[in-house]
Amino acid sequence: MKDLISLHDITTEELHNLLKLGLKLKDEQKKGIQHHLLKGKTLGMIFTKSSTRTRVSFEVGMTQLGGYPLFLSSNDIQLGRGETIHDTAKVLERYLDGIMIRTYAHSDVIELAEEADIPVINALTDLLHPCQVLADLMTTYEHKGKLEGLKFAYIGDGNNMAHSIMYGCAKAGLDCAIATPEGYKCDEEVVENAKSDFKASGRELILTTDPVEAIKNADVVYTDTWVSMGQEAEKAERQRIFMPYQVNKEIFKHAADDAVFMHCLPAYRGYEVTEDVIDGPQSVIFDEAENRLHAQKAVMATLMG
Repeated sequence: MKDLISLHDITTEELHNLLKLGLKLKDEQKKGIQHHLLKGKTLGMIFTKSSTRTRVSFEVGMTQLGGYPLFLSSNDIQLGRGETIHDTAKVLERYLDGIMIRTYAHSDVIELAEEADIPVINALTDLLHPCQVLADLMTTYEHKGKLEGLKFAYIGDGNNMAHSIMYGCAKAGLDCAIATPEGYKCDEEVVENAKSDFKASGRELILTTDPVEAIKNADVVYTDTWVSMGQEAEKAERQRIFMPYQVNKEIFKHAADDAVFMHCLPAYRGYEVTEDVIDGPQSVIFDEAENRLHAQKAVMATLMG
């Protein structure tokens, strides 16, 4: 691994190694054991799309690893304001030991990784969100004691979360069911890639428009906001279309008796999920949010260590 752009690009062994390292670093942190694996190293953090969890978890994580996190907003750099990605990459690689980027266009991250000789970490694009799914799989393992053979159900928009969940489940050995409305299905190229990954792993991928079919006997139930950044003009229409895909107490009854609920946050209670689910005993959303810190530390330590 030189970069982390997509979970489709890494091997099953590499994914499991990241999860094991994340669990180890979390355990050490809880015990007060310092792990300055990146002492003297600097991570540049490019944000053209803001986020509470991404910024805090990467900054704190880099600090706990003994390195220095450098926040770079779209107002701080010339990227997108006349300077090419090539030139930005060639300059930053002279200053930094790694780059984390959270942005809109996935092609920008791919180009940045191709041009930079230092590791590049995809912290979110409109197409993929690999760091979040590493945290999700880590949380699943903590609560279920295993990954292989479990069923992971996602209900909602066929977005970057749905895409990365498919990739992550295939590589980790979980069955995966994705339920989306007509017109909001997953990207066709991602689906084809995921089908190839599932064929290799021997697990099952279900793509449906029926949320009950997706959630049936699921061990993990997942949803995401219906209106992402840049989609605000579609808010009313999306809420109308997606309401039948709300994760509520009634639909949750179709999941396994000990199923857990996850959400990448921020959540909009009363829309994609009801309060009795997201605040109920089945919810592990804050364990999941915490694990962003430890999973990303594993990524940084692996790529930059």
